[in-house]
Amino acid sequence: MNVLLPTHPSSFSEFPLHHHDQHNNPASPHTSSSRMGSRKRKADDDGIDDSMSISPQNSPAFAPRTIARPAKRSRANEVAGRPLALPRLLETLDAESLRSVLQTICERHPQIGAEVVDSAPRPSVAATIDVLSSYQEKLREAFPFGGNAGSDYAYNRVKQPLLDLIEALTDFTPHYLPPHETQPTVSLNYLDNATKVIHDLPEWDSQSHKHHKDNAYDEISRAWALVISEASKRGGGFQLHSGGWDQRLQKHNEQSGGRMQVAVNALGSELSWMGGGGGSRDPNSIRNQLLNGTYGAPSGNLPVRVGLW
Repeated sequence: MNVLLPTHPSSFSEFPLHHHDQHNNPASPHTSSSRMGSRKRKADDDGIDDSMSISPQNSPAFAPRTIARPAKRSRANEVAGRPLALPRLLETLDAESLRSVLQTICERHPQIGAEVVDSAPRPSVAATIDVLSSYQEKLREAFPFGGNAGSDYAYNRVKQPLLDLIEALTDFTPHYLPPHETQPTVSLNYLDNATKVIHDLPEWDSQSHKHHKDNAYDEISRAWALVISEASKRGGGFQLHSGGWDQRLQKHNEQSGGRMQVAVNALGSELSWMGGGGGSRDPNSIRNQLLNGTYGAPSGNLPVRVGLW
């Protein structure tokens, strides 16, 4: 028969001798490591600053520094090809190229062409003669070397430059005629130089080619007659005499072979009341008496000054 005995805790197994272990048993490695760990945890818990550590990496001298680097340029400033601005482009164009561009724009936009005509300064006589001289040079360069300069072969070689020069004369001449040009001196100066250009036109052997020069003389002669008529209405025609235009016109008529007789006749009719067209060389003519200040002198030949003369 089994008897259940009451269980009592053993006096040695159930109650560990803590004090006995602490004083009598030597400290084990595990015990000291756990104690060091608890001390470190305690130091951390107490808020000890890691910066005070003796580790070189935690020293302020080895604190990381931020190095400023130059900012990268935006892509808009990068080197790339681009067209020239308008002012720089115009600086590179010569006169011929600029005229070509401007003429093309004016033909495409007539309103711009009208604005250019209104805004452009009036061309001077010297500038116009320079243009005519350039056409003359092109005509000379077109002639063949050697041979007869008046032959049909030479005419065919220079026909286009010849027509260009005559067309330029036809276009420029009305610009210097009244009523558009109000200064007779300017008109006469242009006509004098334009007539010299016509004198230099080639003389052709074939009668069918001579009409170019004949027509040019006819047009310039009628232009002279118009200017003479208008000039005679201003100041009694003294502008014609002061510049010796009557003598110049007579010389042009002689050089043209009498093909400017219309202009000479117009000058003679306008000056007839002042002693006649041929009286320009006569010191006793009314014209010369007025210019010399002796008009109306008494019989004693004492000069009487007229006006400020």
